[in-house]
Amino acid sequence: MKPEIHICLLHYPVVNRAGDVVATAVTNLDIHDNARSARTFGVTSYHVITPLDAQIELVSRIVAHWQEGYGATRIPSRALAMNLLHISRTLDEAVETIIAGRDVTPVIVSTCARDLGQEYTYRQLRERIHTNTDVPYIILFGTGYGLASEVLERSDVLLEPIGTPADWNHLSVRSAVAITLDRLLSDY
Repeated sequence: MKPEIHICLLHYPVVNRAGDVVATAVTNLDIHDNARSARTFGVTSYHVITPLDAQIELVSRIVAHWQEGYGATRIPSRALAMNLLHISRTLDEAVETIIAGRDVTPVIVSTCARDLGQEYTYRQLRERIHTNTDVPYIILFGTGYGLASEVLERSDVLLEPIGTPADWNHLSVRSAVAITLDRLLSDY
């Protein structure tokens, strides 16, 4: 049985350089590149999470461009990826959309560029995902300087950072999404 995987890109609650909890701006590249990665690796849904009305409107316009506008005409396959995308104001709203009234408790997986200890390795999570396919897995990615502590604390799994340099970890979130999905879901 194929695992049920969902990804969430959080723009709130995340932290800034000073460690303050903030809402970050949505970027066009993150929206469609993450949707393309999600489609490539067979992800069930992709959720962009922001509480800001202006950002929700921006995401809606970008998605419409690829589903109905000139982008849909120019690159029709992009609409297939964008069909996976949902906009939510909160993580709780995204989780409710994912479980959609089912009596199931999803496994929430947080990613982090910092080594926080007690992390699952990619190998451990891959084995868990492929042997326990009865539950949905929700993989969270943060923008800014990462997920706020309140998000990390509610996670069932904290995934190890990508890469090893302790003094450099500024990988773009869209690269992190692609690498994570490849490590967890590729057939190799």
